[in-house]
Amino acid sequence: MKYISTRGGIEPIGFKEAVLMGLARDGGLLLPDTIPLIGADTVEKWQELSFADLSHEVIRLFAPDIPAADLRDIIRRSYATFNHPQVTPVVRQGKVHILELFHGPTLAFKDVALQFLGNVFEYLLKENGQRMNILGATSGDTGSAAIYGVRGKERINIFILHPHERVSRIQELQMTTVLDANVFNIAIRGTFDDGQAIVKTIFNDLDFKDRHGLGAINSINWARIVAQVVYYIYAALRFNGSRVDFAVPTGNFGDIFAGYIARRMVPEHIRRLILATNENNLLTRFVVDGDYSLGKVVHTSSPSMDIQVASNFERFLFYLYDQESGRTRQAMESFAASGSLAFDAAEQEKIRANFLSLSVDQAETKATIADFHQETGYVLDPHTAVGVRAGLHFLDEQVPMVCLSTAHPAKFGEAVEEAIGREPELPAAVADLEKRQSRCQILDADADQVRAYIEEHGL
Repeated sequence: MKYISTRGGIEPIGFKEAVLMGLARDGGLLLPDTIPLIGADTVEKWQELSFADLSHEVIRLFAPDIPAADLRDIIRRSYATFNHPQVTPVVRQGKVHILELFHGPTLAFKDVALQFLGNVFEYLLKENGQRMNILGATSGDTGSAAIYGVRGKERINIFILHPHERVSRIQELQMTTVLDANVFNIAIRGTFDDGQAIVKTIFNDLDFKDRHGLGAINSINWARIVAQVVYYIYAALRFNGSRVDFAVPTGNFGDIFAGYIARRMVPEHIRRLILATNENNLLTRFVVDGDYSLGKVVHTSSPSMDIQVASNFERFLFYLYDQESGRTRQAMESFAASGSLAFDAAEQEKIRANFLSLSVDQAETKATIADFHQETGYVLDPHTAVGVRAGLHFLDEQVPMVCLSTAHPAKFGEAVEEAIGREPELPAAVADLEKRQSRCQILDADADQVRAYIEEHGL
């Protein structure tokens, strides 16, 4: 298996090179040249596997250039950090099933991919004797998960941009209280979209990228997507052959794109993907109306979804355009200039063949947390509540509905308290965050300032 760019400007490369490249050198996103279709006999064998063993079976299909024993060791170390034996358990709550993705070290779904990616980076850099400066932007959870994935690792420095005072207090402290010498937190005076734009601008400066050995830890890195594919397949195979629906709270299109890949791999087990957004409903407008146009970022109680430019959208666009890289490149250049894309009736039909979507506002999110807690005793974080609301909206009583729980409710205690009258109990991992020393640099949302900071502090 080789990797190609959505914009067609690079020669096919292997998995190891794709991980280190991050963003394709032509400005596009990397994708495998084929998506394997898994046969019934293999699926039957996979049903008996642990999460780590299933991860090995899935990821090795996409990473044939890493020896099997090395890959197995990377995966074993990655998921040994989780506090649940199933890593991503599925629990029945009321009319839906909750896929709990918050049992990693930072209590968020990003840990599933970033514990893996951190160990892959370390393995590859040791193998080739290189060093890396990781640059990423976060709307909340990616930053801390990325930091915990590489903190203290040799040959790596990490620079994470987050929007100043626009993430939850716990999200901020999870990042800024990590004082390892290789960790650099940057709060930018702007939005997540500003941070994401800075990251892409700097990655597209190929001279700077090469000189500083920049690596990507955002979901533009394919390794993150493939690690997330695993939990869709793992969850789908818990239902004894029944097809299932997934409700996915998303703003950046990465998590649900992993679901799209999983659905293509095991179509007999995944029926529908339900894309749930908050008031930042760019992706819902895309699915429902064929309108992909920028709006103003709205600050909500689900800040990890407060996004108006979905960085993984280009990957799906490539498939929507029948893998025509020239057309994909032209569309993304047009979007960069105009801030909008439109899709005709035939394209909208193809979109809705893959996704349903619902936008859930603040009042509905709060009500869902309250109602779900009253009915089941289970506490949802606001992101998960957005997904549960959409899942219940599209519920088919004959088909299991699996709602992705992307963060522990303790990470959003204020929003939870408003809904149920009390804050959720703090897990030990975050109970003393307020008492810890913190370190952070505040900068303007300016690519040149970030470049200068990396110049000063990079490896």
